[in-house]
Amino acid sequence: MNNKTGVKILATGSYFPKKVLTNDDLSKMVDTSDEWISTRTGIKSRHIAEKDQPTSELAYQASIDAIKTAGIKPEDIDLILVATITPDMPFPSTACFLQAKLGLTTTPAFDLSAACAGFVYALATAKAFIGSGLYKTVLVVGAEELSKITDWTDRNTCVLFGDGAGAMILTASEDSDNILSVYLGADGASWDLLYMPAGGTSCPITKEVIDNKLNSIKMNGKEVFKAAVTKMVFSAEKALELANKKPEDIDLYIPHQANMRIIDAVAKKVGVTMDKVFVNIHKTGNTSSATTITALDEAIKTGRVKKGDLVELVAFGGGFTWGAAVIRI
Repeated sequence: MNNKTGVKILATGSYFPKKVLTNDDLSKMVDTSDEWISTRTGIKSRHIAEKDQPTSELAYQASIDAIKTAGIKPEDIDLILVATITPDMPFPSTACFLQAKLGLTTTPAFDLSAACAGFVYALATAKAFIGSGLYKTVLVVGAEELSKITDWTDRNTCVLFGDGAGAMILTASEDSDNILSVYLGADGASWDLLYMPAGGTSCPITKEVIDNKLNSIKMNGKEVFKAAVTKMVFSAEKALELANKKPEDIDLYIPHQANMRIIDAVAKKVGVTMDKVFVNIHKTGNTSSATTITALDEAIKTGRVKKGDLVELVAFGGGFTWGAAVIRI
């Protein structure tokens, strides 16, 4: 992906709901334990949104954080992209709700659905829009409330997910390009290994559907694990190749925070040591499209990366979808 106009990262931001659900809390809800969850996933706790706190509210808080850090005003934003699989409603888009919360009236806004790879997909989209000259400053958000599509009686999936949102503000630059490369991929034939059956036109919501909990996440864990490792490694290597970089050139790797075992396996196959891999899954769980951007924001705010450092984001999600991006902070 090569564009004439460079893309500068102005700022990042993030937000997590105040409510925290620990593994011990979960052990009172389903047949599980802190030891069972921790050893299999690396997760210790996750944030849970309130019933009256929709995804757009998380997106708004993360966006305000990024806007303040960038030192701009909401009206400086030319385009809003929200990556999510847990929108406020099927329509209007969560991006439109976010636009209204930001006090904007005509700024174009739309959602992208690429599951856990959503933020990388949205980043690629923003880069293309800016590179084309169509828009100058773009707000890119990854926001999810997976707690609201989780079957809390299924211990194999309910222990994995959490809620959160992250934001990045990008702007056109003639002097530099912070997005060195983006690589995307998908495999629609594998849709039935990680999906939510109901809520669309193939399976509309009915009482029977709800009784059978078809409006919640379904996953074949073993198959998803194998595909995630393979495709995240491939994505990381392709993005590095496109950026003309080697693994050792990267200062920090930020993989999708889905499962600690996946993170370990990907790092080993890419050929990097864990001291160069950012991990916060223990306190966030899997927040789908929000994982890479919230982790990046934390890495910046805690000084784990500094201006000029090279970072690689890599993600994999339902679809299947996958992707990676090499960026300069």
